[in-house]
Amino acid sequence: MTSSPDDRPAISNLAREERRFPPSPEFVAQANVTEEIYGRAEADPVAFWEEQAQRLIWAQPWTEALDWSDAPFARWFVGGTLNVAYNCLDRHVEAGLGDRVAFYFEGEPGDTQVITYRELTEAVCQAANALTEIGVKSGDRVAIYMPVIPETIIAMLACARLGAPHTVVFGGFSSEALRTRIIDCDAHVVITADGGYRKGSASALKPAVDEALTECPEVHTVLVVRRTGQEVEWTEGRDRWWHEIVPAQPTTHTPEAFDSEHPLYVMYTSGTTGKPKGILHTTGGYLTGCAFTQWAVFDLKPETDVYWTAADIGWVTGHSYIVYGPLANATTSVIYEGTPDTPHQGRWWEIVDKYKVSILYCAPTAIRMFMKWGEAIPAKFNLSSLRVLGSVGEPINPEAYIWYRKHIGHDRTPIVDTWWQTETGAHMISLLPGITSGKPGAAMRALPGISVDVVDDLGNSVPNGGGGYLVVTKPWPAMLRTIWGDPERYKETYWSRFPGAYFAGDGAKRDEEGDLWLLGRVDDVMNISGHRLSTTEIESALVSNPKVAEAAVVGASDPLTGQAVVAFVILRSEAGDGGEHCVRELREHVAREIGKIAQPRQIMIVSELPKTRSGKIMRRLLQDVAEHRPTGDVTTLADTSVMETIQAGLAKGMTED
Repeated sequence: MTSSPDDRPAISNLAREERRFPPSPEFVAQANVTEEIYGRAEADPVAFWEEQAQRLIWAQPWTEALDWSDAPFARWFVGGTLNVAYNCLDRHVEAGLGDRVAFYFEGEPGDTQVITYRELTEAVCQAANALTEIGVKSGDRVAIYMPVIPETIIAMLACARLGAPHTVVFGGFSSEALRTRIIDCDAHVVITADGGYRKGSASALKPAVDEALTECPEVHTVLVVRRTGQEVEWTEGRDRWWHEIVPAQPTTHTPEAFDSEHPLYVMYTSGTTGKPKGILHTTGGYLTGCAFTQWAVFDLKPETDVYWTAADIGWVTGHSYIVYGPLANATTSVIYEGTPDTPHQGRWWEIVDKYKVSILYCAPTAIRMFMKWGEAIPAKFNLSSLRVLGSVGEPINPEAYIWYRKHIGHDRTPIVDTWWQTETGAHMISLLPGITSGKPGAAMRALPGISVDVVDDLGNSVPNGGGGYLVVTKPWPAMLRTIWGDPERYKETYWSRFPGAYFAGDGAKRDEEGDLWLLGRVDDVMNISGHRLSTTEIESALVSNPKVAEAAVVGASDPLTGQAVVAFVILRSEAGDGGEHCVRELREHVAREIGKIAQPRQIMIVSELPKTRSGKIMRRLLQDVAEHRPTGDVTTLADTSVMETIQAGLAKGMTED
């Protein structure tokens, strides 16, 4: 008999206290949306999304809002045409907003730029003209391998302006990862930089491109931005400097309107087969979803807010909530190139105060890092400009939620804990900050126009208080359209487990009030003595101990129980170096929070966890350690030496009962 996630023990004590953080009366009074929006969307979801699509300028209106006749292949706003770059740029200039700041750029070394909508529009027109000069036309794919600098955004928008789908490859990925993506989407042009800045030094990018292209003969042009000034190898006839070709172009360009289903970009995400999946997002529905959710979820006031998504543009968060959503809404945003601790651990809060950031959106792993450093650091800064805080990337544990609200939001800012994926394109589950009381650790409810359910192994909806698998039961505009070049894999991966529903791959639980708690990937669930335990739940329990700054949990083979819990823990500075007494205390703490079944068999006190440059913990590498296997590929880690440090401490750092 297969055990489903509703067998999991209850959520930790901290969450069970069911603390509520209602919005203030002042916030409610000025909120963008009210409770009625849910009923309106539920009554007619398609009509609701047609209403949201009116946020955009359409060259030609659609004739049918949704064509679901070839499910699971959706077509939204059928027959409608528009240009994404025009909607993000030109129309705002035409509306008299040309002098509004689009981006405040903060480079890691301290260099800055202030870029208005007029300036950004002209720069994108120049880049579009340059791409046209080198032969890029509608339908051609362009690979972008860049740091977080303005030229990355300009390149993306120039591609969108031309109808040339871009694939942005995260700058921390290896040459092999870049090569496979270039080949899979058949890109003939690559846009890159000599390098970027990270942790106080220049990090090279061009060499990885050169290595990747030894097996990509179809690439005829590499456009290189000079960012760091470091020397680079040069292939005559193929490589061209951005600063030599782009600024020489005219600052005007007439955009073409494309079909609503015209491909906008391909983003690669991990696949269980080892081959990355190229997630295809198209034009009209994607931009509608990004524009509406950024406005509603963050209670955006474009005239007064300064918005900062602290993420890399190479991930979907950067696409949807640094580039396309914010620009569609004429938002003023901050972009930052570097790390939170360069040149000091208060850099983020310095930036918040400098630009008077009012909306901050970041990952729980960053919040736990700040917790580790201590509340004394943000206490040195004012932070009074902040009015909404957001969380993205993984379920936020209750302890981090409360720390974030207290020490960054000064106990007055709502926290929007957003659930969505590369595949969904835009937010799917979150509270709306002017309506809902927040619960630490809960994502709360599906957004208006989104239909989700929690089901058991047979696809039956579970009652309140039960757990299961998160599914989306109706199509939505920002959804992926297919896996690039592999429609059968798209159907098999997302639509075969529960016929008629999109399976997100995540476990979820409904509490007694029907609010949703995300429990992490189903493949991050351990089966211990027949009980399915979420790694997220156990990590949350560990971090709720005041000695723990961050924790990662994996399952390891066990001859008695099938799997056993192995935990890797970073202690707060005031907790000292740990020891047997600390390990014993943490094991007992988990038993109290969840139950003895969840007690880690082993706990290792570590100084760092293996993370990608976007902050994702690489649990597969920790599983290699727990299983006493050689560790796999570490090239995507921000610091490849972390695994050596962990393995060196394996013999003395583990404790068993």
